[in-house]
Amino acid sequence: MSEQKLAAELRTEFGKGFARRARAAGQIPAVIYGHGAEPIHINLPGRATTLAVRVSNALLSLDINGEEHLALVKDIQRDPIKQIIEHMDLLTVRMGEKVTVDVSVHVIGEAAIGAVANQEATTVSLEAEATHLPTFVEISIEGRNAGEHVHASDIVLPSGSTLLTDPETLIINISEAASASEEEEEAPAAE
Repeated sequence: MSEQKLAAELRTEFGKGFARRARAAGQIPAVIYGHGAEPIHINLPGRATTLAVRVSNALLSLDINGEEHLALVKDIQRDPIKQIIEHMDLLTVRMGEKVTVDVSVHVIGEAAIGAVANQEATTVSLEAEATHLPTFVEISIEGRNAGEHVHASDIVLPSGSTLLTDPETLIINISEAASASEEEEEAPAAE
């Protein structure tokens, strides 16, 4: 994944009133923390930041008064109605540093005829280098029959990544598709 470059401004004022004024001016208040350093309070450009964080585990290269900071998005607070970003927490990282992230699981392929795939887990935890974070991992269920299971240990990991989720965690369960007569029998019983 490539890093997104953003220009940020240091902020010296704090509180709800200042945050509202910053958002009205098209900026997003944020804080950078980590590595035992003092937190850095900044404002980010609203539109560019919103586009940059659309992918999971976004890595941001921030230019703060000519000084470069590499940061990973840890938390985003959104307005519950408008879904605009109100505040962001960023974790400072270094080149070559390993970080723990949750990565989504994408299922590809079709199960065998008469079988249905049920996805039990949608994410897995990985440890990967901060500058080479995967956005997702793929699992192929092509031709799998009813009764088969896919566990976390079956995932082919991107190079340089280590699985932190329990290897026995069930990711996908392949079961038999319910026939029309079975569904009709279950309907009266449910009533």
